[in-house]
Amino acid sequence: MNNNELHVDRGDAWFEAGLTLPDKPIITFRYDHDFRQGDKDSTSWGDITTVTASDRKIVPTFMGIDETRDVFQVNIKDTVGNTDAGLGVRYEIDRDNDSTYIDLDPANANRFVTQNNVEQDTLFNIHGFTETFLNKKITFSLGGSFTTIDTDLSGSRIYGPTYNAPLSTTYVNNGSGFTGLGGGGNTKEYVANMNLMLTPIDNLVFVPALRVEYNGSDLSDNSDSTSGTGATFKSIPTDSGSDNWSLDVAESLEARYTGFRNWSLYASGEWSEDSGNEFWNQETNAVFKPILNQDWTQLGQKYTVGANWYPLYRLNFGTQYYHQIQDYDYDNNLTATPTTYPGYLAYQKFKTDDMNIRATWRPFSTLSLVTRYDFQLSTVDTTGGSLNSVQSAEITSHIISQSVNWTPFSRLYVQVSGSYVLDSVDTPPISITGVTNFVLPGRNDYWTVSAMSGFALDNKTDLQLQYTYYRADDYVNTSVTQPYGAGDEEQSVTATITRQITKAIKVSLKYGFFRNRDQTSGGNNNYDAHLVYASMQYRF
Repeated sequence: MNNNELHVDRGDAWFEAGLTLPDKPIITFRYDHDFRQGDKDSTSWGDITTVTASDRKIVPTFMGIDETRDVFQVNIKDTVGNTDAGLGVRYEIDRDNDSTYIDLDPANANRFVTQNNVEQDTLFNIHGFTETFLNKKITFSLGGSFTTIDTDLSGSRIYGPTYNAPLSTTYVNNGSGFTGLGGGGNTKEYVANMNLMLTPIDNLVFVPALRVEYNGSDLSDNSDSTSGTGATFKSIPTDSGSDNWSLDVAESLEARYTGFRNWSLYASGEWSEDSGNEFWNQETNAVFKPILNQDWTQLGQKYTVGANWYPLYRLNFGTQYYHQIQDYDYDNNLTATPTTYPGYLAYQKFKTDDMNIRATWRPFSTLSLVTRYDFQLSTVDTTGGSLNSVQSAEITSHIISQSVNWTPFSRLYVQVSGSYVLDSVDTPPISITGVTNFVLPGRNDYWTVSAMSGFALDNKTDLQLQYTYYRADDYVNTSVTQPYGAGDEEQSVTATITRQITKAIKVSLKYGFFRNRDQTSGGNNNYDAHLVYASMQYRF
């Protein structure tokens, strides 16, 4: 299997109908059926122990995909007096029968692991909104949503001489696996929000808003944990579960003033008060063990100011600054300090300052240019258990972007854009003596270029060409630990021709070439791909 090319087939079929009679409520119905089937590489890596000390003890894995989704939706909209109202219902069934395949010793005697993950989620959602125009200066809107999700789980993790092997108590390379997984649970979400738009005087607008959200989930599973071989083989019944809830309350106030000539000023404040509890437990051989029982609170605040300036008819500038703070407090209800995240934390504080400047220039009616620069600085302060507070991370980002839009004549347009991003994450272990080349600064620098052109061959036929390029050169192979950073180069070229056959029928044909060179996988994910895509659209 390791020498085979992986591929996934995707499909989507849908049907939509509506009733739009004059002066009657508008009713629409839609049904979607999606599927994915095939094999794909996985971001989860396996471990390996039968190697020398100088080898990295990780191996790549791949996944078997078998997923379907069916979605039914009904929406109703109507206007009653000065109020617009809407009501919608969504019913969705997701079925996943996925597997993860691991060859733990590909260089020697193969040792295969097959993990089956079977899950079915049934979702029901009902939502509605109203928007009332009380008078010319006051508009009030209200919305609400309720969602419930029922989940069923099953699966296994089995070691064997081949993929998809049955469980063998005598297999010499048995590891930590499980069989007979079963379980599931229920998740509920309630959301309500309201907004009021006030215009007390000309050119001044205030928008106060309130949002309340409650989430509650109760999930559990049971399985037999397996390990060992022959006389040492063990199958231990294990149950685990979680019972979590959270309440989020958020308020905001936005103000915008356009009374100054050629200026638009705005400011906003956002505040949130969130709280909840996380409870995880595990029961092995009838021995109950709470892993996490933690109350938490989160206080957030964000302040934004900005301005847009229009000094000339074809030239304008914009600038914005925001300051954001999030404080997390954790209260452990167990007698011992938990070892799982975030149980061992006592406090975390995130601070972010962001500033951006934008210039838009239209030297000609057919040409426009937009230049933008963003700078962002974030810090994370962490306190864990009895440890003193430390600055656990500092994140710095610089983003420069440029776009050009040109329409030399009505049948032709050209769009070109590019961006360059400098992003780094520094943590305290980087400067600790004795860990050189073990812990490196996080780097996510990359640049992108895209170009698109469209040409109307005649009144019914359009041609579109597109090119994209992405390059990240952050890969660092330390030779002493796992490599870090992305090293990737991606290019794509596509051409699409569209023809309007009649008022109701439109057809299109698309060809694309895609090229990828991935340094982090040692070239194993490199590919050249061709795409041919045809479609027909019929409008009743």
